[in-house]
This record gives sequence, structure tokens and C-alpha cells, in this order.
Amino acid sequence: MKRGTQISGFLGWLAITFAAAALGAWASSSAATFYTTLALPAWAPPAGVFGPVWTLLYALMAVAAWRVWRERGWRGAQPALRLYLLQLAVNALWSWLFFGWKLGALAFADILLLIALVCATIVRFARVSRIAAVMLLPYLAWIVFACALNYAVWRANPALL
Repeated sequence: MKRGTQISGFLGWLAITFAAAALGAWASSSAATFYTTLALPAWAPPAGVFGPVWTLLYALMAVAAWRVWRERGWRGAQPALRLYLLQLAVNALWSWLFFGWKLGALAFADILLLIALVCATIVRFARVSRIAAVMLLPYLAWIVFACALNYAVWRANPALL
């Protein structure tokens, strides 16, 4: 693959991934304020932790997708990359369900689906690039933690979620 094509692809996967992040962030514009009104478990991180963590995770995700695309191109990696795109959409939807529409139960169902999709994406990525699959492991760990937090916050705040 030519260097110019690789660079364009890299920028494309960054753009796609951070567009999904922006869509989720749009729903989360008042998240920091809302988060402080919630009854939180003692193990909940401060609101300021989420932005930097998600930025790092989205960067890792984009590089992982790019590595898979670079190895096989769209045609050769289509099943893996379609799963990646689907999990991005489900990820963005979570912010709307939890912060935008305050639907805690649906947000919890969404994040369970997200975990399954990310696991499937990791398996598919591993068939193309083990490094790309490993790059998604911090994301998986974070969303498993977020799932537990989602559940705890939803159950502790029935009037708000």
C-alpha cells in the first residue's frame, strides 16, 4: 500500500472514530453537571477523568482500525471493520440514552450489547492483526467498568434515570 494511501486511511479512521466520539459528546454536553447530581458509588471516578480516558481510548481504537484496514484493505477486512463501525454507533448511542434522554435501563442494555460487539471486534481484529486486537483491550476494560458504573448509578437514582 502506498504511503499516501496509508496516511489518508489513517486520517480517515481517525475522523470516523472521533466523529462517533463527537456525536456521543454532543449528548453529553451537560454530563459533568448531571453527573454531580447523581448518587454515585464510592468507587466512581470524578467527572474530569472521563474526557482524557475517552480521548486516549478513541485514539487507540482509531489506530487499531487503521492497522486492520492497512493489512487487508476494506474488502479483505470488511467483516472486522463493519463490526468496528457498528460498535462505534452503539457506543455513541449510549451517551444519548444515559445523558441525553436519561434512560438508565436502556443505557445499561446498550452497554451490554457494546461489550459483546467489542469482544466480537477484538476476535475479528485478531485474525488480521494481533496488535490491533490488543489495542482494543483497554477499551474493553473501560467499558466493562463503565457497565458496572452504569448499573450502580441507574439503580441508585431511579427518579433521575
